[in-house]
Amino acid sequence: MLLPGRLRATTLGDLLGALHRASATGTLELTEDRGRSHRIHVARGLVVAVELDGASASLAEILRSDGAVGEDVLRRSLLRSMSSRRLHGEVLVEEFRLSPSVIGSALRRQVLARLAALERLTDARLAFRVAIRPPRGTMHDAPLEPREFLHGRRRTRERGSSRPAPVDPTTPWAILGVPPGADIADVKRAYRQLARTIHPDVHPHATDSERRVLQTRFTEITVAYRLVCDGLPG
Repeated sequence: MLLPGRLRATTLGDLLGALHRASATGTLELTEDRGRSHRIHVARGLVVAVELDGASASLAEILRSDGAVGEDVLRRSLLRSMSSRRLHGEVLVEEFRLSPSVIGSALRRQVLARLAALERLTDARLAFRVAIRPPRGTMHDAPLEPREFLHGRRRTRERGSSRPAPVDPTTPWAILGVPPGADIADVKRAYRQLARTIHPDVHPHATDSERRVLQTRFTEITVAYRLVCDGLPG
């Protein structure tokens, strides 16, 4: 399995899809140039844990937002977890009789939120390693299903450059974010959605440099749209 060396050459959705198709077991590392390193752990192609180098919502915060656990229970269970060096979810289930399904649902949402945070990265160095130990609490018994970690992931990265680049006629489908062979209605829908997001006129407060990037990107998707439509019937 070969992966690109940089995130800017692909998307998180493409990376997760490649790992799933290869039934890979190991750790995908994404290291930002400023030094922060993040990890996605997979087992047989399924996501079992995500580690972020930085702040992310804790299990307690997710349960609090759900109203699933009272403040007193959260406070006492956190103290018990720290003093016994056990996982917070484990303490809640074993000592405070919280439903395992409630904890499991919260943990899945935590992992999905971390994947969403990684999807916002614009670039990072990529490496896949098989010798890294997964963190405690890894969801080996109940990994994320493909529909959870693949559905809705971007397959093209919307970013501009300082000058327009020629569009390779073999890649306009990817630029528009539609599969090759999509019908004209889907192509038009994708183009309109991108245009509503990227057109400089919908960003009146953008700086001059930001407007140049937006204009470059808008030109790129317009050229791609014309290339695709020219090859479609009717």
